[in-house]
Amino acid sequence: MTTEQRPLESFSLRRAFSALLKRELKGVIRSPGQAMNPLAFFLMVAALFPLGISPESHMLSLIAGGVIWVGALLSVLLSLDRLFKSDQRDGSLEQLLLSPHSLPVLVLAKVLAHWLTTGFLLTLVAPLLGIMLFLPSEALWALVLSLLLGTPLLSLAGAISAALTVRIQQGGLLITLISLPLYIPVLIFGTGSIQAAADGMPYSGHLLWLATFLVLGLCLVPLAVAGALRLAGD
Repeated sequence: MTTEQRPLESFSLRRAFSALLKRELKGVIRSPGQAMNPLAFFLMVAALFPLGISPESHMLSLIAGGVIWVGALLSVLLSLDRLFKSDQRDGSLEQLLLSPHSLPVLVLAKVLAHWLTTGFLLTLVAPLLGIMLFLPSEALWALVLSLLLGTPLLSLAGAISAALTVRIQQGGLLITLISLPLYIPVLIFGTGSIQAAADGMPYSGHLLWLATFLVLGLCLVPLAVAGALRLAGD
């Protein structure tokens, strides 16, 4: 390969990444329910907890971080089935597999689009829910930062289960069973950072662990998902 060909291939890969990302985002704009359903579920979970447990501010402030994180986790799970299933139905998945571009990079574009339309939106709404649930003000930054680091991990880990079940017609339960063990460390460190901040303790360690998991996920998960999609394609 000549030195002139390498920049051209790199430019072509960036164009393919951008084109796929734009395609995914336009699809969500045309069908806004794809993004609104997880967001509405997230809001309902946070709104129903005070009714089912206690409306007292002291009680709610103790569980606010856990409620918001569990709601975010379940909302992301709700949206995973559409990550690759629609591509499998309309034949786009075969086009991705036959593409001359790097499949892990294309997978990363789809995961990024999924996060922008689920986890990122949940993160934007989370501070309002924190205030509604009487989360201490010093813990709001921990809430936002933990979700910014943790929700991409939820999309990455969920992409593995979505790829493994892409050929299964009713794979929602199987996606949940595969994803939940991968989500447990994210949930532990995400809620731990909020609790530490609420108690006036340093919470940077929890965030560093989430950042470490995120870097590892960005490096390894696209390769694993690409391998799972190739197996499904065969």
